[in-house]
Amino acid sequence: MSNISGLNLSLTCFYSKCCTSNTLSLLESVRSRGQVTVTQPGAVSSALGGSVSISSSSNISTIVFSWYLQKPGEAPKLLIYSTSTLQSGVSDHFSGSGSNSDYTLTISGVQTEDAAVYYCQQYQNDWSM
Repeated sequence: MSNISGLNLSLTCFYSKCCTSNTLSLLESVRSRGQVTVTQPGAVSSALGGSVSISSSSNISTIVFSWYLQKPGEAPKLLIYSTSTLQSGVSDHFSGSGSNSDYTLTISGVQTEDAAVYYCQQYQNDWSM
């Protein structure tokens, strides 16, 4: 659970063996398990208007990485795909970066409406796994 000045953010990462789209399907994704290990952050904090980064690292190299947010009663919303590409219509106070097995979502100018559950999804095109 990540806390931003009284706002709660939590991060859950999902792993898929291959990917063909930028759309998150929680039913088709699996939580990281077995030989795939994902390290997720503890608490982070930022004042409103400040900046916060949420990082995820894995023991595998990833070719596609996406970030989502979900608010209560709503479907997950794609924020960032292909590591750093901002989804159309998403505020540019969200940004993504990273490579290989380490990825970061940065929220600049934190707003109260940023309180949500955040998801990351990583894909790797290795059918032998």
